Amino acid sequence: MESFARKNDSAVSPCLWVGTGLGMVLILSLNLPASDDLRQSEPVMVSPSGTVLTLKGAVLTFVCLDCMGTLTHPPYEVWRDPHSADDGEKTRKRKLVMHSPSSSQDMGDHQFAVICSEKQAKVFSLPSQTCLYVHNITETSFLLRADVVTLCNSVCLACFCANGHIMTLSLPSLRPLLDLNYLPVTDMRIARTFCFTNEGQALYLSSPTEIQRLTYSQEMCDNLQDMLGDLFTPVETPEAQNRGFLKGLFGGSGQAFDREELFGEATAGKASRSLAQHIPGSGGIEGVRGAAGGVIGDLTRARIALDERGQKLGELDERTASMMASAEAFSKHAHEVMLKYKDKKWYQF
Repeated sequence: MESFARKNDSAVSPCLWVGTGLGMVLILSLNLPASDDLRQSEPVMVSPSGTVLTLKGAVLTFVCLDCMGTLTHPPYEVWRDPHSADDGEKTRKRKLVMHSPSSSQDMGDHQFAVICSEKQAKVFSLPSQTCLYVHNITETSFLLRADVVTLCNSVCLACFCANGHIMTLSLPSLRPLLDLNYLPVTDMRIARTFCFTNEGQALYLSSPTEIQRLTYSQEMCDNLQDMLGDLFTPVETPEAQNRGFLKGLFGGSGQAFDREELFGEATAGKASRSLAQHIPGSGGIEGVRGAAGGVIGDLTRARIALDERGQKLGELDERTASMMASAEAFSKHAHEVMLKYKDKKWYQF
């Protein structure tokens, strides 16, 4: 990140922050070539700055805030292929965005370094490296995840402890804002995948194929219904277009007509004798039920008769197969007898 590597630095420079498992933070200075042309040939020089910051427990995260307590995003440059055929990208100059303090802040400290370990959190003032705030987060357990996130137009430190507690601390003062028992860590998948996001949200894998999302912000809960998506957007049915004479004459989709409009007596007058009409019967509902019952009885009797006929046909097939087997056996025995007495004379019988 862009920060002060030493106590006597007057301007920020590219630095590499390294956190160890023993609670030590080392700051390494990066010397970058000044021009873009030299970046292709000269290497980046890395040198130790001599700055060492210590905490209790393994280091989890660190971040820099400006003098107003706003999160400082690290500068970056989008990589592009130098051999690309796009001439517009070649001619455009691409430089890193460097942060420089204003003229009114040239004297004094300009940054806050927030460092969080498994046991405690510290805020240092840079470049003087003075420890301003210290907060011991836990003594009996340890932190699994710590992230600096934005919440309600501000920044805070969100922590997830191994005993299941979710805690938030204000920055840079490290005042406790929230401490609640959410979920004891019984599955290592939760410990490995838990992460905090902006606006008071967190995610973790509850199973190999399921993502659990939670929030610890009241504003997010109030706006939850507005953020839910819809499968479709309801729209009003448009009015039918007027069909022209030529369109109806030479093509187009078929037009739906009402039966009453075509054949009804209200619009077409009295129906002719050749037109079929519906005349309701005198039996009513009971007559219809009786007729339906009679039809059902006939169908049942027909089905029973078909079953009996199928059974008789099956017995007939079995008898036919038995007769064919007997005929085949008789033919076989007759052939054997014929072969036995074929060459014998009449006096040898």
